[in-house]
Amino acid sequence: MAQMNLKGRDLITTQDWSVDELEAVLDLAVRMKASRYSDEDARILRHRTFMMMFYNASLRTRQSFEAAASELGGHAQFLEPSKLRIKTKTSSGEVLKDTAGVMSRYACGIGVRILEDSVEAYGDGDAFLREFAELATVPIVSMAHDKFHPCQGLADVMGMRQRLGDTHGKTLLQVWGYSPMVRSWSSVQESILINSRLGMNVRMAYPEGFDLDPEVVATAKANCEAAGTKFEITHDQEAAYEGVDVVYSRHWMHPDRYKIGREGDQKLALEHRDWRTTMERMRRTNGAVFTHPMPVDRGNEVDDDVCDSDHSILYDVAENRLHVQKAIMALTMSD
Repeated sequence: MAQMNLKGRDLITTQDWSVDELEAVLDLAVRMKASRYSDEDARILRHRTFMMMFYNASLRTRQSFEAAASELGGHAQFLEPSKLRIKTKTSSGEVLKDTAGVMSRYACGIGVRILEDSVEAYGDGDAFLREFAELATVPIVSMAHDKFHPCQGLADVMGMRQRLGDTHGKTLLQVWGYSPMVRSWSSVQESILINSRLGMNVRMAYPEGFDLDPEVVATAKANCEAAGTKFEITHDQEAAYEGVDVVYSRHWMHPDRYKIGREGDQKLALEHRDWRTTMERMRRTNGAVFTHPMPVDRGNEVDDDVCDSDHSILYDVAENRLHVQKAIMALTMSD
């Protein structure tokens, strides 16, 4: 594992960390997965508490962070922000400076999950996390917010490498899938950022109009240029699958989501119900693996037989959330 001091570092997006730092996390995660429940690892966060602020519900995120803290010998404390009396634009309460100052005295690190339904405008969640990070004296970790999902991005990479080996020069298809579930851009944007930095060709495929954050897309394109790989966007669903090595399907919201509301977004998505990953489309690939950050909208985003095929790494990636989060916590919150 690359040796470096990451103690005290915040993790808002993988784009903020160097490639060497990301590789250090991945190296340690692989080691921790191989030696799970070791006595050595079980002392890393002994007597320490990781606090988790959930503005949005979760399945994998809460379970994986709680398990990660337990396996490192620490404790994860679940917090509902609505019960914490933090001041907002529409309510009185304690200012974030005081909240961050006090929580920093109690915890070894703080995780925040704040997705699109918990903010008034795109980018507010990211701004909240970055302000929190400026004010806190312990690491702030994004457990998914409206722009990025760094832990998911690292787990994706770990899963792809475990199945494909070296992913340099291989091609990732990041494809939109129909779903009535209106979902944030976080996992998708993190995916195109980290995989473009780590040497993959990135191909995005989605119906016209469902563009992501142009600044994030420009950064991913620049990452590919720096790595000597290709970044491309297509609106041709059938051609998109040709010759790719990884198919990453997920629905994401329309850029006008905050103007048209959830129902308006669902109406626009409904026009593209044919955007679905099927076995027939998978046959166009280079024997690609299939992945998704979950929860999967089976029958809409992707067919059951794709999810349950030998090419699926759904559960591998979900498990890897635990291991990469243990590595992040160990490197940023322990001695």
